[in-house]
Amino acid sequence: MLHLPQTAADAPWKERFRALGILGAQSAPASPGRGVVFSAPSGEVQIYAWDIPSGRLAPLTDRPGGLWQGLLSPDGRYLYYLEDQGGNEIGHYVRRPWEGGPAQDLTPAMAPYSAVYQPAVSRSGTLFGFTPVDSQGFHLDCLDLYPNGTFSAPRRLYSTSKLAQDLVLSAGGEIAVLATTERSAARQYSLLAFATVDGARLGELWDGPAGSLRPVQFAPIAGDTRLLAMTNQTGANRPVIWNPRTGERTDLALAELSGEVLPWDWSPAGDRLLLCQIDQARQQLYIYELATGALRRVSHPGGTYCRPGAGGPWFGPAGEIFALWEDSIHPPQVIALAGPAGGGLRVVLAGGNPPPGRPLESITFRSSDGQEIQGWLGRPEGPGPFPTILETHGGPHIAESDSFAPLSQAWIDHGYAYLTINYRGSTTFGRSFQEQIWGDMGHWEVEDMVAARDWLIAQGIARPDAVLLTGASYGGYLTLLALGRYPDRWAGGLAVVADADLTLSYADASETFRGWLVAMMGGTPEEKPEQYQVSSPLTYVDQVQAPVLIIQGRNDTRCPARPIEVFESRLRARGRPIEVHWFEAGHGSGSLEQIFDFQERMLRFAYACLAPAASARPPTGQDGEAIGPCPNCGAPMNAIRGSKQAVCANCGFKDSCCY
Repeated sequence: MLHLPQTAADAPWKERFRALGILGAQSAPASPGRGVVFSAPSGEVQIYAWDIPSGRLAPLTDRPGGLWQGLLSPDGRYLYYLEDQGGNEIGHYVRRPWEGGPAQDLTPAMAPYSAVYQPAVSRSGTLFGFTPVDSQGFHLDCLDLYPNGTFSAPRRLYSTSKLAQDLVLSAGGEIAVLATTERSAARQYSLLAFATVDGARLGELWDGPAGSLRPVQFAPIAGDTRLLAMTNQTGANRPVIWNPRTGERTDLALAELSGEVLPWDWSPAGDRLLLCQIDQARQQLYIYELATGALRRVSHPGGTYCRPGAGGPWFGPAGEIFALWEDSIHPPQVIALAGPAGGGLRVVLAGGNPPPGRPLESITFRSSDGQEIQGWLGRPEGPGPFPTILETHGGPHIAESDSFAPLSQAWIDHGYAYLTINYRGSTTFGRSFQEQIWGDMGHWEVEDMVAARDWLIAQGIARPDAVLLTGASYGGYLTLLALGRYPDRWAGGLAVVADADLTLSYADASETFRGWLVAMMGGTPEEKPEQYQVSSPLTYVDQVQAPVLIIQGRNDTRCPARPIEVFESRLRARGRPIEVHWFEAGHGSGSLEQIFDFQERMLRFAYACLAPAASARPPTGQDGEAIGPCPNCGAPMNAIRGSKQAVCANCGFKDSCCY
């Protein structure tokens, strides 16, 4: 049964968001008692200094709109982060002492630069490296950090017009390694190593056109220049150790493990590796002994430990393994697994205590070409079929796992089934699965979305007339694209920080996003005009039939405003129902109240699209004619003549789905 939107302050779905006490955690490997935590106890995501032995948290940042990306230096002295303007991801890197105090601008003489990718600090605390992006391309810059708290001016080591990211520094700061697409027209990376003193190129690791490499971490010992990385040359990610000084390379095939095996950390002595196997979105940790080649499975509960592109487990003090752990009904919490075999689990930093939710189950189905697609399904109580939310994650090169997701539970609370899918392009399902979308963005992803809808209906889970699409960032882009490519399949679409036209976005976006888009598409809009058109939602806007809600940031430099403005104008010109809600921030929000507002808008919109009273309303109405209950408060909705809208007599809520 479809429920009226729950908007009270103590609604269970809001309490689950408030239970997200730990959104991220880091510790300083060279100062084990120090860490940082990303949390929102004040209502906005900020970064807190974490005294690990006592569990005490002290605020480090208080930035309007929140801050959810930063790096604690390995020596625990400073927090490094980008100080931008209103979330636009353009600005200067700054650092703030872990004990608190004012922030220092590290590049005061530089013009503001685009900087999406994480910087790096050497384990010795003597070098800071970052990858600024401007109209001249992607750069590798470093500056020396001195014991007295001062630092040098930055020096440029390398520049390229191609996409470059994933900077890592050796323990002593002598070597910098960067992943670049110089040898590829797409997102296949080689590794370049540079001497940080003068930018001399020390070596390159390249697996040819059929493989891609990403750096992870240098060995933690001064003078040890072994680099832990991963390669997908065999078709699935596996660890590789490369020494750019000597050129020596060691591949860890690990043929006994299925799926992908991602390397995450070195032991403090540099003799063991912490690995995470991900097979059909399920995760298992292992310890690998470098001297003997022995592989030991770590005993731990199911759930999520590794977040490709966002962080994972690490070797903590006293031989323990630390991890930020969660599953679909338990919010994130920092746990420690004792000993090399795990098993002795203790909670280091507890998460919140949310209202009970419905667990998500792993499901698979076949797409239009027979490819197996994995997803996570949640169902409300009672028999189906249900109105259903089909969600697509952002990225696209990430993957959904068994994790705590208040948004999914919010939909389930209201009587919706919920399915989020790891469509083509998602990581950890093999190289060909991830790379199939390159040069043809949107095609296979939308095919997987349509196949998901067909599976939901065939299983008796979804009502054929009541499947709504939603997603944020790349997921928002896919929502708009699928609404136009397959217009008769969907009851509505709810897109957050979405892209509506790739050519317009290329013109308006930051230099970082331009580089990303060129790598994904295999060229610029001038070089690939037809493909940019085929892959853009705006191309199919005249075919859209279902109501559309878009929530978009005015200051977003990844998904700029103009494509959404044009998309909205085109839909309105055809008399199609669309709502666009603009908020004053960048590519998302770190404010709980703003997130609550976004979700309330989506709940009201979905209810108005699907409620029986809404579908029974007449196509026209006189001024003041009562046409049904308000989805927000239940009071009568009154028609506004000629506006294609109705307004609630009690709370003022406007419904653009029916008029």
